[in-house]
Amino acid sequence: KFDLPVRTRTRVDRISRQADRFVLHAGGRRFEANNIVVAMSNYQSPRTPEFAGELDPDIVQLHSSAYRSPAQLRDGGVLVVGAGNSGAEIAVEAARSHSTWMSGTIPGSIPFRIDSLLARLILIRLVLRVLFHRVLTVSTPLGRKVRPKMLARGAPLIRLKPKDLTAAGVRQVARTVGVRDGRPLMADGSVLDVANVVWCTGYHPSFAWIDLPIFDEDGLPLHERGKVERQPGLYFVGLEFLYAFSSEMIHGVGRDAQHIAEAVASRARAVQPGPKRQPQLVAAR
Repeated sequence: KFDLPVRTRTRVDRISRQADRFVLHAGGRRFEANNIVVAMSNYQSPRTPEFAGELDPDIVQLHSSAYRSPAQLRDGGVLVVGAGNSGAEIAVEAARSHSTWMSGTIPGSIPFRIDSLLARLILIRLVLRVLFHRVLTVSTPLGRKVRPKMLARGAPLIRLKPKDLTAAGVRQVARTVGVRDGRPLMADGSVLDVANVVWCTGYHPSFAWIDLPIFDEDGLPLHERGKVERQPGLYFVGLEFLYAFSSEMIHGVGRDAQHIAEAVASRARAVQPGPKRQPQLVAAR
């Protein structure tokens, strides 16, 4: 409809600001714009602890982002570090062919089976469309209270329950805190002699390519529902819990995108009167 000049396979290397314009570098190309929308999540660079490099080199190490199937694992035990959704599902799969341990604290689970008839007809809609989309937002007291915990610990288990892990033969152990004699060391002082470690330990946001003073101490952008007040004209869509717990889901990111589109259009009308329009960029890195 709009015949937008979309450029694929173009990596954004740097965003900075000169006077009242944003400058975006992508390879050998340079763009200027009054508004930029960074449409991406903060799951960018796989995070593993520094002590991972101290493990015995014979131990196979994979981050969950690189895990595809148990065929990647060596014969022998598997330690899955991280007890969120990725960790739980990888642990259950690995346990079919390997002795498997899962390290960490399970962040709870939804109180019903998502594949049940009642869930498909009613409960999933209540959770996704009401609880995640309208109750757990930065506009509600409950949402503001829950948000830091969600960002720190991750979402509750969706497809599995703790008893599913037990039934699959997955053994839960304490948090992994270091290495002793080349093997993973648990918080309770125990050491696991395993042949594989799968790190389900999340991601770094990796926004260092945005050369602007807009980040907190954890490297996350400071924003108000996706709008960066410190840099008018800079917006984010797709961040974890940007506005609601659903912000990283299809229905949630759609609402956030509409909010940002309206903000960009409003600003464009305010600062660019008349028929001439300057570029507005969407950077999905």
